[in-house]
Amino acid sequence: MAPAVVLFDGTCAFCEGSVKFIARRDPHAYFRFGASQSPAGAKLLAEHGVARETARSMVLIEDGRVYLRSTASLRIARRLRFPWSLAGMFLIVPRPIRDLAYRAVAAARHRLAGPSNACEVPPPEIRERLIQG
Repeated sequence: MAPAVVLFDGTCAFCEGSVKFIARRDPHAYFRFGASQSPAGAKLLAEHGVARETARSMVLIEDGRVYLRSTASLRIARRLRFPWSLAGMFLIVPRPIRDLAYRAVAAARHRLAGPSNACEVPPPEIRERLIQG
């Protein structure tokens, strides 16, 4: 099974924290990671016809398909260790309702976590899983 790619906003500490959270709870190292602003991330977005403005937070590319907003988050959660995998059940909630909640958190993410520390070296569990361009 090919690994899925999680693209995140590399200027957002909340998104970077989410990547660390995912990596620590991804028992089979299924996910690889990349900042959507990086050359490799921008290339993947372009290959899948996703505008950078559309991908302002987390994007999941899995099995050749692109998932955005709440769908991306919940599909990621399904692959994480218990109890986090249970969050995948919320995929049954209609997407417009899920995305409303997702957008509320996304709008506040910079206020919640502040700016990214772009100079920080990623921990080994993430560094070895970064996509390369």
